[in-house]
Amino acid sequence: MDTFEAIYQRRSIKHFDPDHEMPDADVKQLLEAALQSPTSFNIQNWRFIVVRDKERKQKLREASYFQSQVEEASAVIIMAADLMAWDADPERYWVNAPEEVASQLVNMIGPFYRNNPELQRDEAMRSVGIAGQTVMLAAKAMGYDSCPMIGFTPEQVAKIIELPDNHVLGLMITVGKALKPAWEKPGQLPYNEIVKEETF
Repeated sequence: MDTFEAIYQRRSIKHFDPDHEMPDADVKQLLEAALQSPTSFNIQNWRFIVVRDKERKQKLREASYFQSQVEEASAVIIMAADLMAWDADPERYWVNAPEEVASQLVNMIGPFYRNNPELQRDEAMRSVGIAGQTVMLAAKAMGYDSCPMIGFTPEQVAKIIELPDNHVLGLMITVGKALKPAWEKPGQLPYNEIVKEETF
């Protein structure tokens, strides 16, 4: 599917075929695409938790205000991030770069993030957001539909997926085969209200 076609056709689907199962190969292809998403300093701080087990999806539904798409979707992809990825052997993020480039950037990572929890969290949310859009567009290109979700109780979801310390939840994305199309787009703001040239 053409990239622009995927962008314009992607919609948030609320009703999925509960009998559809995503093959392992499709899940891997989808997440391999997500791994191509950019991150600051290439720290790859996102972590993707794929939930397909029916009992766990049922628990996630309970933690998501009982929204049906969580249980009916073929997979729930929980987009999380490691807040300390910047400090986890940062040399590995630049192992294939020219030595002078790798040395310069690796030495910048620590001072940039250290003692700045707000920046660490902001970076996590930026990375997760970019990767989330990659997941949704890749899913559409593969013939799947999706729904990004923030309607859940983070503490409950963290417990269900056994989220480690120093990690933060971003959003959940349900992926599967749509049973019903989404509503028509409810209303787009005018281009000129959103887009400004040079200054606000």
